[in-house]
Amino acid sequence: MRQRLTARAVIVGDRAGTVVPDAVVDVEDGRIAWAGTAADAPPAGDAEVVALPGLLVPGLVNSHSHAPMVLFRGQGEGLPLDRWLREVMWPREARLTPDDVEVAMTAASAEMLRGGVTTSVEMYFEPARIAAAVGATGARAVIAAPMVPLPGMPPLEEQLAAAVELARGVPDDGSVEYGLGPHAAYTVPLPLLRRAAELAREHGMLLHLHAAETATEGADLLAEHGLSVPALLAAHDVLGGRVLAAHCVHMDDGDLELWREYDVAVAHCPASNAKLASGVARLRDMLDRGLRVGLGTDGPASNDGLDLLADVRLAASLARLRERSALALTAAEAFWLATGGAADAIGRPDLGQVEAGRRADLVHVDTGDLGFEPVGDPADLLTHLVWSGVSRQVRDVWVGGRQVVAEGAVSTVDAGALRAEVAVRAARLAG
Repeated sequence: MRQRLTARAVIVGDRAGTVVPDAVVDVEDGRIAWAGTAADAPPAGDAEVVALPGLLVPGLVNSHSHAPMVLFRGQGEGLPLDRWLREVMWPREARLTPDDVEVAMTAASAEMLRGGVTTSVEMYFEPARIAAAVGATGARAVIAAPMVPLPGMPPLEEQLAAAVELARGVPDDGSVEYGLGPHAAYTVPLPLLRRAAELAREHGMLLHLHAAETATEGADLLAEHGLSVPALLAAHDVLGGRVLAAHCVHMDDGDLELWREYDVAVAHCPASNAKLASGVARLRDMLDRGLRVGLGTDGPASNDGLDLLADVRLAASLARLRERSALALTAAEAFWLATGGAADAIGRPDLGQVEAGRRADLVHVDTGDLGFEPVGDPADLLTHLVWSGVSRQVRDVWVGGRQVVAEGAVSTVDAGALRAEVAVRAARLAG
C-alpha cells in the first residue's frame, strides 16, 4: 500500500538539523519513497493521504538498553554501580524466567514506542524471547546476546556459541538483528572477548560491551596489565569491525584516540550515568574527533525511564554544563544523537532519518501546545522539540510503514494488561 503523509514540518534527523516546512513524505513497501516540500512533491496518484497537523520526525534509535529491567525499576536507589549490580540486580535477575523476560520486554517495547523510540539495542538474557516481544509490538531491535559469568548461566564459551547460532536464518526485513554482547572487560576474560570480536567480524555482527563506565572498574586490569581498558581491548584484538561501547565516561585523550583509530562507536547514556553518579562523558571531545555517537537510555532500573526524548534534552544540558559553554552541543546535534547519529553508531544506515530509501519509521509529534510557540522560523520547531518537547506529545508512530501507535496509544498490544503483569512479576522477583 502506498501512503502519503503530510505535516506542518519534517525534522530530517541529520546533524545540520534540517527542517522541511509544509512537508510531504511518501511511503511504499515499508520504505520512504520521497520526502520534501508539498510544492515539490510528485503527484499523489492512488496513495492514501494522511494529513498530520504536527511534526514528522524519524523513529528514535535507543543505542543502549536493557529494557526488560522494567521489572526492577527504581530498585537499589542510591547505590553506586558496583553495589547496585552485586547486591540488588544480579541476585534478582538470578530468579528470572524466560516468560518474565518476554513479558517485560513486550511492556518495555510498548513504552518505548509510545515515546517515539522505534529501534533499541538490547543487551539482556533470553535474546530469542526479546525478539518475540518486539515481534509482538512491531518495533525493531538489535539484540546483543549477553555474555556474563553469573551463577546459573552456562559457561561463557557456550553463551558465545549460542549467540552466534541465533543469528543464522534471521529474516532480512530489518526488524531483528542479533549481535554479541560480552558484558565488559572486568567481567569477561580477555581471551573470550577476543574470540567474540573475531566472530563478530567474521559474521558482520555488532559487538556491544560496556567500557569505562566508572572511575574504578578498570583498576584491577590496570594493575595487572598496566593498560587502560580501551588500550587493553586494542592490545587483545577486540577492536575493529562493528564495535559499540556503552558509556565511555572515564576516557583520557589516548583512549579517545584509540576509539577514533579503530572507529569504535559510543552509546552515550547521560541519565543513567547521572543517576548512578558515574560521571559525565566527554561528548564534545568525542564528536570533535569524529567518533560515531548515539544516545541510549540504559536500563529502566538505572535511568529509571525509557524516554529517549528526555535524554536528548539532558545530553545537551550536561554537555553545556561540562564545557561551561552554551555552544557545546546544539539542539540539532542533540536530536541527531537520537536519530541519524544513533543509526550511524549502530551501523544501520537504513534507519534514523526521513530520507528516501530509508525504512519508514516515522513519529508524529503534536505541536498544538504552548511548548511549540512562538515559531518565527522553521528551525524553532526543532529547538522547541529538544528544549520544550516531551514524549507525551507523540501521537502516532509507524514502523516500516505500519502504524503501531495511534492517537497516543499503542495499537499492537494491551498496555494495561502488560502493566499489571509486570507488577505481579516484579513483586515476585523482589520477594
